[in-house]
Amino acid sequence: MTTETRKRREYTEDFKRDAVALVTKQGYKPSEAARSLGIGDTLIRDWKREFEEEASGARLGTDKREELKRLWMEKEILKKASQFFAKEMK
Repeated sequence: MTTETRKRREYTEDFKRDAVALVTKQGYKPSEAARSLGIGDTLIRDWKREFEEEASGARLGTDKREELKRLWMEKEILKKASQFFAKEMK
């Protein structure tokens, strides 16, 4: 008996926005848009909700998450450097 692991498909930000635009700007039902793109309609509904939350400020956008990640890494580097120099000063 072999166990196959299914690879989860990943979609680009542009693809997600285009899929949601079919519903929000072109008037398709989520199920119709999903069928035409070969994806599940819950994906489109989830992406639509995420983009709405992002627009309202309730959720961080991709660029903000990346910036936050970079700042966190910089903070960690500075923390380690300050610990190193504190030991050197003793």
